[in-house]
Amino acid sequence: MRFWDASAIVPLVVAEPASAVLRELADEDPTVVMWWATSVEALSGLYRRVRAGELDSESLDAARDRLWAFLEDAHVVAPGEPLRDRAHRLLAVHPLRAADALQLAAALVWAEERPTGLELVTSDDRLRDAASREGFRVLP
Repeated sequence: MRFWDASAIVPLVVAEPASAVLRELADEDPTVVMWWATSVEALSGLYRRVRAGELDSESLDAARDRLWAFLEDAHVVAPGEPLRDRAHRLLAVHPLRAADALQLAAALVWAEERPTGLELVTSDDRLRDAASREGFRVLP
């Protein structure tokens, strides 16, 4: 069971340099844990590619289908005040954006504040560094 950040999920559904490595991770352990808003972040990434002319409507439809299939059985960490409070702390100690602080706070809730030995999958360098400092094993 691994916690997946949206930055690592998008390359599973559209071709990117990291896609093959991330697919291997997904195949190794198909049990996904994610933050409540991860699907919103992933869709944002897909629509951003459409607006940039990198995805046409047919490719978008296929990518969305792959996204829903990947997330279908995911374990979702719900929002709440304790999670928000963790995100506040994370913003104070790490150079994170708000969405990344919420992602990492959700991972910490999932880990019950004991991330040692647990894995977090991300393609975001800032989140990678912060998650590692918090004690997660960061992949890839």
